[in-house]
Amino acid sequence: MADETSLISHLIELRMRLIRCCISVLAVFLLLVGFSSEIYHLIANPLLELLPQGGSMIATEVASPFLTPFKLTLIVAFYLAMPYMLWQIWQFISPGLYTKEKLAALPLFIASVILFYVGTLFALVVVSPLLYAFFQAMSPEGVVVMPDITRFLDFVIKLAFGFGIAFEVPVITFMVVKSGLVEVATLRRKRPFIIVAAFVFATLLTPPDVISQLLLAVPVLVLFEAGLFLAARSAQSGREEEEA
Repeated sequence: MADETSLISHLIELRMRLIRCCISVLAVFLLLVGFSSEIYHLIANPLLELLPQGGSMIATEVASPFLTPFKLTLIVAFYLAMPYMLWQIWQFISPGLYTKEKLAALPLFIASVILFYVGTLFALVVVSPLLYAFFQAMSPEGVVVMPDITRFLDFVIKLAFGFGIAFEVPVITFMVVKSGLVEVATLRRKRPFIIVAAFVFATLLTPPDVISQLLLAVPVLVLFEAGLFLAARSAQSGREEEEA
């Protein structure tokens, strides 16, 4: 009976926190929805600046001029509300952790959030303009480039999300080593396979072009090495503490 009561109380708390997450996204969305066109123009501006004089983006569907900025605003609201939502998740799971586990998990939790945002910004600020310039330069002569606004948004979302996930590699590497699943020496020996896996990963998470895949695979490998370095330092510190 006590177990059932505890389970019900946990389910009630989970529902409450999920409702708070939904309300936070809705609240941010309502604040931003009046600026949907401006937000879309901010994201599309790097591409618009590269279009030929008099060029513009097009909408191939009747509702696209309304629905596409609306969709982008909802995604931006989700991104902006994410820290609060993750905090709600942490508040739900942290009571079940020991103090030592909390001290170990909280920095990784915070680092994963920061790295996700850094990856997204890297995709939007650094990678996207390079890709747009490359595509424009490789456009055949006589072809008028007029991107569709819906397909452009799908491209940007896939690129930003892919880089956000990819930038979690240091945290994942550190956790895998710290948990004892794999040793640092083993990961070092498996570098050739990890390089191949990074390019396969980039192929799955980015648009189908070589440039974006390279721009994702190379940072993933660098971040993997950073995570491996931190894991090795942490393991060394642990051994020194045990010897002391």
